[in-house]
Amino acid sequence: MNRFERLFKPLSWFMALLLIAFLPGCGGGAEGSPSASLLASTTVVAATNPTISSESPSYGATNVPTSTNNSNNVVTGTVVTVGFNQPMDPATINSSPARTLSTFTLKETSGKNVPGSVAMNAANTAATFTPTASALTPNTNYTATVTAAAKNAGGTAMPNSGIWNFTTKAVASTGQAPVDLGTAGSFVILTKSGISTVPGSVLTGNIGVSPIAHTAITGFSETTDISNTFSRSPQVLGRIFAADDTPPVPAYLTTAVSDMESAYTNAAGRALPDFIELGAGEIGGLTLAPGLYKWGTGVSIATDVTLSGGPNDVWIFQIAGTLTQASAKTVILTGGALAKNIFWVPADVVALGTTAHFEGIVLAKTMIAMKTGASANGRLLAQTAVTLDQNTVTQPVQ
Repeated sequence: MNRFERLFKPLSWFMALLLIAFLPGCGGGAEGSPSASLLASTTVVAATNPTISSESPSYGATNVPTSTNNSNNVVTGTVVTVGFNQPMDPATINSSPARTLSTFTLKETSGKNVPGSVAMNAANTAATFTPTASALTPNTNYTATVTAAAKNAGGTAMPNSGIWNFTTKAVASTGQAPVDLGTAGSFVILTKSGISTVPGSVLTGNIGVSPIAHTAITGFSETTDISNTFSRSPQVLGRIFAADDTPPVPAYLTTAVSDMESAYTNAAGRALPDFIELGAGEIGGLTLAPGLYKWGTGVSIATDVTLSGGPNDVWIFQIAGTLTQASAKTVILTGGALAKNIFWVPADVVALGTTAHFEGIVLAKTMIAMKTGASANGRLLAQTAVTLDQNTVTQPVQ
């Protein structure tokens, strides 16, 4: 090494280090550059801080039901749920009266504390506060708080407390929890008697039949997978299952059908309806708020019907007769309402008219028939058969 190399080599290293330190402030570098690596490192560090990612009822929500009918058909005061961006330590999230410092609380604006209990989900990423009383007070503002004492699984506390408010309805009302579909929720179409189609339908999601065999699935031009555990079809963006597939599929389908029947029983048995015999069974032209609806007759949709509510709101329609949608008519969702939270529970045949568009999950006691060109965003779960005619059925966004 000559004297110039000995002189400038340390200087070149110094300049390189200085340049690396300067780069993050110069805008985004390409992937793999020092600036990109440093920014990625900063993101990882920030992600270790536990924060609240969602609340229900949402911040500033109004007209919140005073009570909730949960998936076990038990009515309690409206539950408050908070989601976190990572798994939390359940021992640090509580509302027990025996503890001096509760970390998850619900209070009226007056400061009156709402007694209740807290439960975490299996992944420890969400906590639910269930009031002890069967209902909250109508026309009242509530404040929910999760304090900064709540910690993640690694023991890091939230940097700030999470505080949000919501207001209950002016009159007592009961909101509904979504119906638990169990393993039936893995299918866009599930039946006990068969699925037939006039090609070409487009089905997004798995379809299945049980206790019958693949011979009850017609019009799909099935191709059996080499595993013999499912089939495929150009009309199905998913898998096709039947009771004669290789184990463990038959047992899985038996469970799914049982879950479908249990979901029907649960939804049909929900108590305390908000609306009874609305429109004498004709709901076309109406705008329907979230809630539990009950008819002792059939229901018709002769003109477009609108379901207006938020992404956490639930609609359950208990129908003692048929459900009929006229041709070219539409079920419209507004306000962020989601098909996954809409449950149609007819005790008789469901008929969706030519080129009609439908939204929601159908839990049918008998059959579902879609006429030519009709479409649905949801799930068709029938205790007899489903018939299709060049239809589009898409499983809902979860």
